[in-house]
Amino acid sequence: MNQGALSHLKVLDLSRVLAGPWCTQMLADLGADVVKVERPKEGDDTRHWGPPFLKDAQGNDTDQAAYFTACNRNKRSITIDIAKPEGQALIRQMALSSDILVENFKVGGLKHYGLDFDSLKALNPRLIYCSITGFGQDGPYAERAGYDLMIQAMSGLMSITGKPDNVPGGGPLRVGVALTDLFTGCYATSAILAALEVRNRTGAGQHIDMALLDVGMAILANQAAGFLNTGKVPQRQGNSHPSLAPYQDFPTADGAMLLAIGNDGQFARFCHAVGKPEWSADPRFATMSGRNTNRGELIPAMETVTRTRTTAQWITLLEDKAVPCGPINDIGQAFADEQVKARGLEVKQPVVGVFNADSAIKNISTVASPLRLTATPPVLLCAPPALGEHTDEVLREMGLNAEAIEALRVSGVV
Repeated sequence: MNQGALSHLKVLDLSRVLAGPWCTQMLADLGADVVKVERPKEGDDTRHWGPPFLKDAQGNDTDQAAYFTACNRNKRSITIDIAKPEGQALIRQMALSSDILVENFKVGGLKHYGLDFDSLKALNPRLIYCSITGFGQDGPYAERAGYDLMIQAMSGLMSITGKPDNVPGGGPLRVGVALTDLFTGCYATSAILAALEVRNRTGAGQHIDMALLDVGMAILANQAAGFLNTGKVPQRQGNSHPSLAPYQDFPTADGAMLLAIGNDGQFARFCHAVGKPEWSADPRFATMSGRNTNRGELIPAMETVTRTRTTAQWITLLEDKAVPCGPINDIGQAFADEQVKARGLEVKQPVVGVFNADSAIKNISTVASPLRLTATPPVLLCAPPALGEHTDEVLREMGLNAEAIEALRVSGVV
């Protein structure tokens, strides 16, 4: 049985909500043993972020939000109250045998409990300790709480997302998912894997300082590069591209489609396919820079043509001519797409036992890991866990007997 590329690693997950759990789910998908520590009775905030809620076997809503399942697959859940000295002692014991710790408390929050990097490094010098905060461990904003929406606004991402102010519906918009959280999780995973390589050479762990704001600025990519090298502030322009044309949505006979023409050859093939070869020969449109400069004349002319066929007809016409063209799907249509199905991007995992106190949930569906390693592909170990589902199991692995576990439960430590 494939155990995954990281099956030899133990991860202590003290994170919650999205950025940290996204990182630790990536590690878990690659086979790492991830133990997620949650607050007794309450758990991760996202367990309550609904609707939508998971359905029971009869199709009724449970009290478990679907949000939690997006980033907590393949983990084991244990409940510990780290505000209690006995809880802190359990975390320290777990850190002794862990390779990686991921946390997203406020700066200095875990030092109060003796669970900060310096304290745990003294116990386990090999520990790779990843802190995820809104603004990093230093700087004037270090102690501020950071949320994805705030970072999308502060980083400038919202300023380039949406329609221009001078058109109906214009104004800055957030991206439809918590993009900076998700990218921070991915960057954190990369940093952890790099730190593991360093530890393989030196034997020493290290502290990783991940900040949502840093990531938010980094993922501005070409838009940031354009500003930094020209001083020109990018503006919102809807679905069109600042550097490519035509690269946007177009109306069709039954809705809309997306054309993503990225070079002159693609544009020439498009023009011949639609019976307008003169467009690609026109000096105004023959080159990418020309099409960008003259998009005001080109796009309306193209829209007149694209309205003459349905979206499906356009895709059929252009797909064998290497002209990127596709539908603008809603999420239901996306999961129904034959390519999405062929790649197995929906995975359904059975739930063992009762997910909550009232209703049995038979299965939980999540999106498959996109990491396709041929020799050590991602694993499916278990569905997103119930709160504290593995508390007794993990404590037994730590050497505690039934009486000791019961005493911790009675005192509210677990």
